Parts: sequence; structure tokens; C-alpha cells
Amino acid sequence: MKLTSKGRYAVMALVDLARFDSINPVSLRDISLRQGISLDYLEQIFSKLKKNQIVQSIRGTQGGYVLSKKPNEIKLTNIFHAVDEKVKTFNVKKSQKKGVMVKPQNVQLIIFGMNLRHTLTVFLKRKV
Repeated sequence: MKLTSKGRYAVMALVDLARFDSINPVSLRDISLRQGISLDYLEQIFSKLKKNQIVQSIRGTQGGYVLSKKPNEIKLTNIFHAVDEKVKTFNVKKSQKKGVMVKPQNVQLIIFGMNLRHTLTVFLKRKV
């Protein structure tokens, strides 16, 4: 699967949100600091996620964002569609592409793999 930074950041931010929203809404500032993603970029991403009903915003001094559904009910395809991400899949049958569901325990591993691949690509480009 090949993703742009927008798709990768959307997934990273939602995983962060899923980890920390069990008690209170999570501010984009907190996600930005933990994940190293620009606050302005997160605002653009979350605007699209809210429009597509993946997250809800809570107003007020203790406000922020919460997931609209349980984490295991959110499909990666919904996230990518919400942020206008075009997903390129390799070696996957057409029937398997629809409704891709990822187990919550595997999301961190997927993100780690995507980040590792990105880091290696950047490193190798600098090395050459």
C-alpha cells in the first residue's frame, strides 16, 4: 500500500486520538506535539474527518476531538476517502480491497511499518 503523508498523518492522528480520548476529548495541539505533525496540517485533516463523521468536536475549555465510532469500527478505507487519499494497493485481489478492516492491535504495527518505510526512503535518498 502506498500512501502520501496526508493519509499517513490521518491514521497516526486517529490512533493517537483512540489511545487518549477514553476520558476527555483530545486537543489537536496535544496530538501535534505527540506525533510531530504541524497543527495547521492537523486542522485541515480533522476538518475533513469531521465532515465525513469519523470524529466529533467538543467545544469549550476542555474541548477537543473524540472518535465518532469505536476504533475497531473505523475502516482504513473510510479514513483515506475522508482525506481524499488515493490508495494504491499491490498484490491484492479486487474483491479484498473493499471494506479493508484492520484490527486495533495491528494499527500501531502498520503505522510503524509505514513510518519505517518512509524513513528508510528518505535516508537512502540522502545517502546517494
